[in-house]
Amino acid sequence: MKNKKHVLLPCLSVVFYVVVFLLVLAPIVNVSASGPGFAYTRSRGRCTPQYWSSRHEPWPRMIPQGSTVSKVYGAQAYERYRYDLTLLEATERNDENDNVFAKLLKESTAALINSYTRKGYPYTAWEVKTAVIQGMVSSEAAAGIAQRFYDANRNCN
Repeated sequence: MKNKKHVLLPCLSVVFYVVVFLLVLAPIVNVSASGPGFAYTRSRGRCTPQYWSSRHEPWPRMIPQGSTVSKVYGAQAYERYRYDLTLLEATERNDENDNVFAKLLKESTAALINSYTRKGYPYTAWEVKTAVIQGMVSSEAAAGIAQRFYDANRNCN
C-alpha cells in the first residue's frame, strides 16, 4: 500500500504542473490573438496618414507624392496652405492637434489616397475633394469633416 502512494504522487505532481502551465499560457495566447499586446502597441492601419507617409506602399499614379495640395484641392487650398506643400508633406504633418485645418488636410489626403487604392473605402475621390472644399469654409466644418475622415481611415482595411 505504501508503494502505491509513492507512485501516485509523481503522477499528481506532473498533472499539477501541466495544469498550471496551461493556465499561465491561456491568457498569453488569448492576448496575442486579439492584438499586439504591451510590447508593441503602436498599431497603425494601412489607411492612416502615418502609413502613407512611411512609403510602405506605392502611391496611386493619379496623385503622386510630389503633387501639390493646391493643384489637387484647388484655389481655396492655395490660399489656406503653402503653395508648394506636397501631398507627402501633408501626410507627414504633426501640427493637427492645434490646427483643425491641418488635421483636415492630413486626414483628407490619406482619405484621397485610400479612395484610389482601397476597395470598399466609403468615399470616392470626388467626395473627398468636395468635402475638403466644404471644410475650408469654417473651423467647425473643418473639424467635422476631418473627424469623419479620421474615423474612415482608421476603420479601413
